[in-house]
Amino acid sequence: MDGLRVAAIASLTPLEELDRDPFLVDTRSQHAMCARWAADQGHVVTRQLLFYRLRPDHTALWTDVDAGLVDLFVAPNERVLAGALTHVAGFRAECGRRGVRLETANLDEPVYDAAMKANVHRRLSMPTAGYDGC
Repeated sequence: MDGLRVAAIASLTPLEELDRDPFLVDTRSQHAMCARWAADQGHVVTRQLLFYRLRPDHTALWTDVDAGLVDLFVAPNERVLAGALTHVAGFRAECGRRGVRLETANLDEPVYDAAMKANVHRRLSMPTAGYDGC
């Protein structure tokens, strides 16, 4: 079943966690991992979702599914899912009930050095100053 429409889930983790777990803070890399996974499977990311501790029954998760715009969810890994949702098992159950697949990419995370952390910090701390992350 190729060409599925994918909603990529990233976790909106507070910037204060950058030194402890930079990948959880780096939503751009999280979405890139999901896009890479989707492309490898022959699928296309049609939605990029960004959540922090969202309930599994929240309408923000299901609007595109109900509209027939999303066939499956993908998250970079279980750690990201745990940060994005309040109850991962409940989300898995809801996916099963609605007939929507949930996958984790489980690709290698980037190795963050000081410069990469500084780039993430700058990108996330200056969004209103017109900084686009380049």
